Parts: sequence; structure tokens; C-alpha cells
Amino acid sequence: MSEKKVSLMEGFKAFLTRGNVIDLAVAVVIGAAFTNIVNAVVKGVINPLVGAFGTQDLDSYSSCLQGPCTTDPKTGEMDGIEILWGSVLSAALSFLITAAVVYFLMVLPMAKYLARRAAMQAAKEGVQETLEVSELEVLKEIRDALVAQRTGGVHGSDGPGSGEGPGAVGGEAAGPRADR
Repeated sequence: MSEKKVSLMEGFKAFLTRGNVIDLAVAVVIGAAFTNIVNAVVKGVINPLVGAFGTQDLDSYSSCLQGPCTTDPKTGEMDGIEILWGSVLSAALSFLITAAVVYFLMVLPMAKYLARRAAMQAAKEGVQETLEVSELEVLKEIRDALVAQRTGGVHGSDGPGSGEGPGAVGGEAAGPRADR
């Protein structure tokens, strides 16, 4: 039974020490702090703008689904079924503002940065690939020239593969020389 506790604890420790958990914790804390800012914008800016057309509090917008929606002043109970669509609208506006700020201030700049970085990396890889291809071609030409010199001149009598000149293998020419 102690082995099972050790393996569970080791797994939990590995889970906590991964970078993802810390990143998630930071995101939750920043999100909670950001929620206060969004709520202040909704209450301080959006609600007064809506208030220009009606009441200043979106939460007060409601509709009665069934019966007269009246509140008993003695008990505080509601008669009828009231739908509080103003609070839903307020929450939806808060969500849209939060999503817009997160997208335009965090996601979009990071995506542009990553795209630029990927383009620079691709350009570096393209240059490296070009260098590797040209080096490979030069090595193939050298190999072909050496093979041609050893086999007695495949390329013809004028080129470096003819077996004559300073590039001849072993210092001997492939053909007969007049001065021998």
C-alpha cells in the first residue's frame, strides 16, 4: 500500500513541476484580475451608454413570462415568472469585451511575432539547404572527375578528365607522349 502512495505522490509531484501547471495558474490569476477591469468597464461605460436609452443598470431589464410580475412588499416574493434578460446581456457584453481585449492585446500580437519568427527560421533553413545542395553538386563533380581520370578519360581529350596535365592521377598521362 505504501508503494501506491509513493507512486501517486511522485505522479502528483511530476504534474506540479511541469511548466504547464504554472502557466495555467498564472493565467487564472491574471484572468481573475482582468475580470475586475472588465466589470468596471461594463458598469462604468457600457451601462451608462445603455442608460441613455433606458435604465442605467442592465440587471433591471426583465420580462414577465407568466402572470403579473409583482413583488409582495411584505414577503419580498415575486408573483409570476420573471426572465432577467438584462443580466444575461450584461454578462454577454462582459464576455465580448474580455474576448476582444485578450485577442487584440495578447493573441494577435503573439501570432504576428510567431509568424515572423517562423519566416526567419524558414529563410535560414532555405539558405542552409541551398548551401548543402551546392556543396553536394561540387562534391559530385569532383567525384566524377576523379572517376574519369582513373578510367582513362571519359570526358574527351580537352577537359580535366582526359588524363593529361597537372590533374593526371599518378603523374602519368593516359596517352603516348612524344618526348619518351
